[in-house]
Amino acid sequence: MVPSTVTWGLLAAWAVHDAEELATMAGWARKARERWPWVPEVSQRHVNVAIGLMGGVVAGASALGARTGGRSPVFQAALLGFGAHGVAHLAQAAVARRYTPGVVTAPLVVIPFSVWAWRRLRAAGVPVRAGASGWAGVAAFPLVVGGVHALAHTLTRPRAHGSATAATPHPDARAGHRHAALDRRSPRRGRRHSF
Repeated sequence: MVPSTVTWGLLAAWAVHDAEELATMAGWARKARERWPWVPEVSQRHVNVAIGLMGGVVAGASALGARTGGRSPVFQAALLGFGAHGVAHLAQAAVARRYTPGVVTAPLVVIPFSVWAWRRLRAAGVPVRAGASGWAGVAAFPLVVGGVHALAHTLTRPRAHGSATAATPHPDARAGHRHAALDRRSPRRGRRHSF
């Protein structure tokens, strides 16, 4: 039998890892843009929403794993992708030659948990999906992350106020209308009318 520390442990390990990203990603991106202009600019609000959305994905995969005793292909793909994600963090930091968000918990939490969880699955006799299907899950992981960030961008981008601005007249325009109305209501002084 697969313990919950394997299935729900994925969500717990992810939460520890993403707590680091939550605390550092927005500030890191802001500073990194000075050196690498291609780094996307992300606000703290964007980071909050993206991590919340990703949390929903990981929670769903963990729930499937718990319900199927670790046999769910979605759970196994998420577990494999999580481990590969940790390796990608180390590669990122090596290329940048400096700290990148997530690099502390990648070797301390992400990779060790992933290796341990796979061993527990095998020890419990759970068929492990390797080969093409397993690597398809790894390939899908960055697509899921990219989709989450795209949705977070849509949800957090500033809303256009053009229609509200157009509907509200400028104060000077309102004053002009009031003066025009007064001129129409009261006759001008000193003006003689001829009939």
